[in-house]
Amino acid sequence: MNWERFTKNYTEYPSIGMALDISRMNFSDGFFGEMESKMSAAFAAMSELESGAIANPDEGRMVGHYWLRNSSLAPNAEISKHVDDALAAINSFVADVKDGKLAGTNGRFENVLVVGIGGSALGPQFVANALGQPASDLLRPYFFDNTDPDGMDQTLDDIRDSLDKTLVVVISKSGGTKETRNGMLEAKAAFEKRGIDFSKHAVAVTGDGSQLDKVAVADGWIKRFPMWDWVGGRTSELCAVGLLPAALQGIDINEMLKGAAECDNITRQSNTASNPAALLALMWYYAGNGKGSKDMVILPYKDRLELFSRYLQQLVMESLGKEFDLDGNVVNQGIAVYGNKGSTDQHAYVQQLREGVLNFFATFIEVLKDRNGDSMDVDAGVTTGDYLAGFYLGTREALYEKDRESITITIDEVSPFTVGVLIALFERAVGLYAGLVNINAYHQPGVEAGKKAAGVVIDLQAKIVDYLLRNKNSQFTVGQISQGIGENDSVEWVFKVCEHLRSNPEKNVIRTGEGGPETRQYGIDG
Repeated sequence: MNWERFTKNYTEYPSIGMALDISRMNFSDGFFGEMESKMSAAFAAMSELESGAIANPDEGRMVGHYWLRNSSLAPNAEISKHVDDALAAINSFVADVKDGKLAGTNGRFENVLVVGIGGSALGPQFVANALGQPASDLLRPYFFDNTDPDGMDQTLDDIRDSLDKTLVVVISKSGGTKETRNGMLEAKAAFEKRGIDFSKHAVAVTGDGSQLDKVAVADGWIKRFPMWDWVGGRTSELCAVGLLPAALQGIDINEMLKGAAECDNITRQSNTASNPAALLALMWYYAGNGKGSKDMVILPYKDRLELFSRYLQQLVMESLGKEFDLDGNVVNQGIAVYGNKGSTDQHAYVQQLREGVLNFFATFIEVLKDRNGDSMDVDAGVTTGDYLAGFYLGTREALYEKDRESITITIDEVSPFTVGVLIALFERAVGLYAGLVNINAYHQPGVEAGKKAAGVVIDLQAKIVDYLLRNKNSQFTVGQISQGIGENDSVEWVFKVCEHLRSNPEKNVIRTGEGGPETRQYGIDG
């Protein structure tokens, strides 16, 4: 790497406390010129998006997460008012919690349990981990982010005897997401088991008139906050989905919104060379030859950003992982994202990154400020933060020596403002990249297919249990059960469901025989 290439491809953005270095991506001198027409089209599509165009034709929806941090950009006064009113409601609600006007069964709220999945959990978890201060948080955050009963038991065990001082925020736009519905029911059961009125501890973030909204109204929950159809789950961190949990934790959400808005101002401009989101999108295109042929490894050198790669997995992969382009052609687009944190990775998978299969490019995130306050010396004139910076620079160079390309994003510090910047930066980069490769970044047919398949399995389980109940005190092979319920094409699923049933005593299903799957027998006795 020579100094001239670095200075040519390193840009600072002082107004948002960020710098971007693409000098270690080996694009040619003519690459930007070759991509100019595609980039112009991507800018135009993004401008239409922000103006209220129907960006999700599958559902006839606009996509307006940019309006969340600048309501004046919304296409009409009604949406602007909705955004402003929601923010005011969040601030008012949190003020009442802080003052003790809203309290738990036995005193002030001390915890907030967020029940959600996907964008309704990943964003709030990332922000909670990045910006929380456990010793001084207003409320301590907990999460139900799956339909795993053991995981929920662990969380409830962590909360222990302070359940009566726990506020529950249930997040689901449709209210029909089964994982979230299940988490809500488990939480409600835990409260009722201890004689606590769940409705006096529950808040909903959902769409108007949704299944969850109806439950919250019928049961008299404390409050309902809106989700709108023009905000997708993976871009919902800066609406009530993420702002409410963050504010309840004591995080300055107004600074998050300010950081995102300032980043939007910079990334909205159509001058590619001075637009960091455009540069990111172009580097993704270059690295994967416009086909996503290389993975993106996220390497933040800061513990507080440990969950950023998980957050980006959904934002990037759900947005860009598409079978068809906008013209109906099969393209199988996408960029795989994974990562952990530095310098932990140097003791994990950096060995393969440097010397193994070359199927990736790295994105380093450098944080200049080590900590609040002074650091001690661990060697003469050297702090732990100095070592962290050294490991980042050394790892980046070690990869580049082996022709492993990388991008570096540098931020001054981890703060509500810079977290807002990072969220907005990657949201815009995803949208621009989608324009470059001509796909719809704002629908998720694959996710819906998975939900439908899960429903089929639940229906199959009901048929199996009904068959075994009707034939009590008899045992059947998987093949016999499949034939008996008319599911001869689902024998493997029948086997997997039977194994799950017999492993959970409340199902009362037993297994006899120790042979292979084809000879084992299942039944219900008694």
